[in-house]
Amino acid sequence: MQTLIKNIKELVQVETGRQKLRTQGQEMAQMETIKDAYLLVEDGKIKAFGQMCEWNEKSEKWKVEKEVDATGRLVFPTFCDSHTHLVYANSREHEFVDKIRGLSYEEIAKRGGGILNSAKATAAASEEELYDMAWQRLEGVMRLGTGAIEIKSGYGLSTESELKLLRVIRRLKENSPLTIKSNFLGAHGIPMEYRGHQEDYVDLVINEMIPRVADEGLADFIDVFCDQGFFTVDDTARILEAGIKHGMRPKIHANEMAISGGVQVGVKYNAISVDHLEQMGDAEIECLKGTDTMPTILPGCAFFLNLPLSPARGMIEAGLPVAMASDYNPGTSPSGNMQLVLSMACIRYRLTPEEALNATTLNTAYAMGVSGELGTIAVGKRANFYITKPIPSYEYMPYAYGENNVDRIFLNGVEI
Repeated sequence: MQTLIKNIKELVQVETGRQKLRTQGQEMAQMETIKDAYLLVEDGKIKAFGQMCEWNEKSEKWKVEKEVDATGRLVFPTFCDSHTHLVYANSREHEFVDKIRGLSYEEIAKRGGGILNSAKATAAASEEELYDMAWQRLEGVMRLGTGAIEIKSGYGLSTESELKLLRVIRRLKENSPLTIKSNFLGAHGIPMEYRGHQEDYVDLVINEMIPRVADEGLADFIDVFCDQGFFTVDDTARILEAGIKHGMRPKIHANEMAISGGVQVGVKYNAISVDHLEQMGDAEIECLKGTDTMPTILPGCAFFLNLPLSPARGMIEAGLPVAMASDYNPGTSPSGNMQLVLSMACIRYRLTPEEALNATTLNTAYAMGVSGELGTIAVGKRANFYITKPIPSYEYMPYAYGENNVDRIFLNGVEI
């Protein structure tokens, strides 16, 4: 089936030459658009695009079955959100109030809150309940323009609960039109019963959880929270080595609370991304140069916890790529709104609109291993895009923070 989107005011983030898997350094400020454009979709893929005058000359060769008039509207590739914890059982607004009253994230965690709070609720919830709640959240982020998403486990912290979370993610993969990648994050927190001897919990993750996750084929990635008060560099190395042996590529939570060595261990084990990075020094930036690892910033977490801002401008000026994702989770970033992340990228991190769009589409697609098929408008890529409401320019998207300027969503070439 062929679908034509015609009279597009501006078609944003097109690739007319050689397709790139990611963009970095000064390249991040470059973005190609076409004004007064058309976009042709066939069998779920992008078949052709260009100016309307070109379409009028060759329209007879195509067999269009559906036309959509986008007069006054822009078309963008859908967002790719490469870091979420979207499957969870309970909200944590009481801890939100504790933070307002002055308690730190670490203090809340030490008394059994935070991740442990969510783990307790997850253990009590059924797989069906978790699925229903997660499905509603997926529907919500999709309506805001997200077309691909990575979802982590990590609120289980026991073998059976972690497997339950990953099975929910598998069901979401099977039933949702979104592109979904799964991430095993058994090393997200240290259960209370393992405090003081966390090496025993690391052994449990390595010797019991990872083999069972692998046997069921439940995870694309393996992740560790390598940070102050959580898992050490040695713990992280052991877990990543075990995950790699079972076919899972590493990702890392690093440097949220302190410079932890997480960036370096992530690079050592060829992590596809190192995420958070609120605490970064020259050594971390230097370590990332020339690697295949994508530095991924989570603006929602820094905003919600009042953390220092990751030095996005410094990383770009050093020639690095930068991705930005939502960190959607109940404790530290209870929003999966990638339009808001786009705005934060410009407002708080001083990225240009072009850099911010690259950070939330192509580079986040790379950070979840799908930039060969998503993240830009390119012939042969999957037809995941959204049509805006009538807006004046692509710069309006980050400018108008708090508005939902997405009007119509197409995933795999089908309007949702």
